[in-house]
Amino acid sequence: MVKSTNYKLSLVVPCYNEAQTIEACIDRILGFAHGRDFSVEIVVVDDASTDGGWPILQKIAEKHPEIKVFKHEKNRGKGAALRTGFVYATGDFVGIQDADTEYNPEDYLLMLEPVLDGRADVVYGSRYLRPETRSVLYFWHTQMNKFLTAVSNAFTDLDITDMETCYKLFRREVIQEIAPLLKEERFGFEPEITARVAEAKCRVYECAISYNPRTYEEGKKIGWVDGLRALYCVFHYSAHNAPLPVMVLIYLFIGAASLVVNNVCFVVATQLGMSLNPAIITALITAASFNYILCITILFRHKARWSAGAEIFWYALSVAFMGILDYVVTHALIRLIPFFNAHWSGAKLIASGIGFVCNFALRKWLVFPSKRKK
Repeated sequence: MVKSTNYKLSLVVPCYNEAQTIEACIDRILGFAHGRDFSVEIVVVDDASTDGGWPILQKIAEKHPEIKVFKHEKNRGKGAALRTGFVYATGDFVGIQDADTEYNPEDYLLMLEPVLDGRADVVYGSRYLRPETRSVLYFWHTQMNKFLTAVSNAFTDLDITDMETCYKLFRREVIQEIAPLLKEERFGFEPEITARVAEAKCRVYECAISYNPRTYEEGKKIGWVDGLRALYCVFHYSAHNAPLPVMVLIYLFIGAASLVVNNVCFVVATQLGMSLNPAIITALITAASFNYILCITILFRHKARWSAGAEIFWYALSVAFMGILDYVVTHALIRLIPFFNAHWSGAKLIASGIGFVCNFALRKWLVFPSKRKK
């Protein structure tokens, strides 16, 4: 546990084309830091701005030794800028501050309390917990944030109210362990970091914060495309660790989509003049390939334990095994139970249900198993 005085707070500030607000943002942080019984380090990462912001940052850094400034030669995105900042942050605790004036650094005083007294490893500042008066937000922007938070919660089994918030505070050892794993370059950082925090079993707290949103005319950058990317990131980074019922539902969707591909491919192949057996094999291989792609895209972690070649081998083996099992179960039911002897479709339905359960089990625990912990 860190003592409640004489510690250092690092605030990482990703900055892209914020020449109009960056000075006000840093002045606000400096004002917050003045006279405290702890020190504040400011780490600003300019993400190849084109509006003249970099010279402004250099002048500010010359006046204040507690400010570190870094520059990307090419624009890479908020997530990339944060990863750079995390590397150079030296504080006992590391927080995030946007390069505008939407968020108030004073709120970090409240967010620091759970980590200082040892209750939390990570603290989220929620814009939706505060009961007092607030600035009215964009309706659809707010609903999208709440929807993404709800989906993220279902996958991570966390109960937070604002996954997309900028204000996140970490113990330095926590973020330095997680940071090398991060991959998202843009606003996908938020769902990815939340998934990593949940996977690491961190103790997470929330605190109510103030929020003064700006308009798109004033420079707000996140849009609906980023919302779609965030939804993909929730699936991609959280699904493999989601509660079992959620994973089964996702695999039900994957199985249904693969069934559609199988049938469409079969119909197209036969319409093009392909004979029955080649059409069946072509449709099966196409559907199996489609199923594999969906599995590694939205449900399981690709190459978590096996190499790509070994993973494909086990996948192909599981597909072959399930094909044989489906054939054996269907024929056994038809032969042994009189009802199914007259109703083949019932036997096939039961075999398909058994196949679904076995397919999911083989993919989760054989083809795409979690990496063994050292």
